[in-house]
Amino acid sequence: MADRYLEPDTPEIRARWGNFAWNPHWAEKARAAIARYPEGRQRSAVMALLDYAQRQVGEETRTQGWLPIPVMEFVARELDMPIIRVVEVATFYTMYNLVPVGRFHVQVCGTTPCMLRGSDDILAACRQRGMAPGHTTDDGLWTLTEVECMGNCASAPMVQINDDNYEDLTAERLDTVLDALARGETPKTGTQEPGRHTVEPLGGPTTLKDMVAENHDYRGEW
Repeated sequence: MADRYLEPDTPEIRARWGNFAWNPHWAEKARAAIARYPEGRQRSAVMALLDYAQRQVGEETRTQGWLPIPVMEFVARELDMPIIRVVEVATFYTMYNLVPVGRFHVQVCGTTPCMLRGSDDILAACRQRGMAPGHTTDDGLWTLTEVECMGNCASAPMVQINDDNYEDLTAERLDTVLDALARGETPKTGTQEPGRHTVEPLGGPTTLKDMVAENHDYRGEW
């Protein structure tokens, strides 16, 4: 997994993000998130507000979004909480990007099930396109990160690109997905295995077959 660190708080960052404020869409979402919590517990909305802030930054930069320090300070003011508490949350959860990323954040799972199913080939395909773990390509299109398990072990290997998962990958299938994204298209998400809808076995089930059509009760047969 790539090292996580805060982007330095430079004058340039301050000039760009020092006056960050919600646009109308995200302001409404933030108000709704805060309202879910009882009086005195509004700070519990910090994860939602960090997500919304990152998404607004992404919209403004045409990337997947990230959290400059001035933006985290804005979230802290919104919730009347110390900035260090906001930073603690942002640095703990990898869903928050602490440095600028590209338009597409390619997160490749390298945990054991994905590794056994070919994640090394997936990383190699990314490198052939000029990606390197922890870096953004010169054209600003791709950022590559190797991550730990994202819960798709039954359809390994998989990658997450922005908000979508792509599973049952080969290098060739990943290339198809990346080519489509580069063209501005929306490729099919989820499993890339032809004939597979989710994680059901190819060719149909081999056990509990009577459960396919109805809630069959096997208890009298065991």
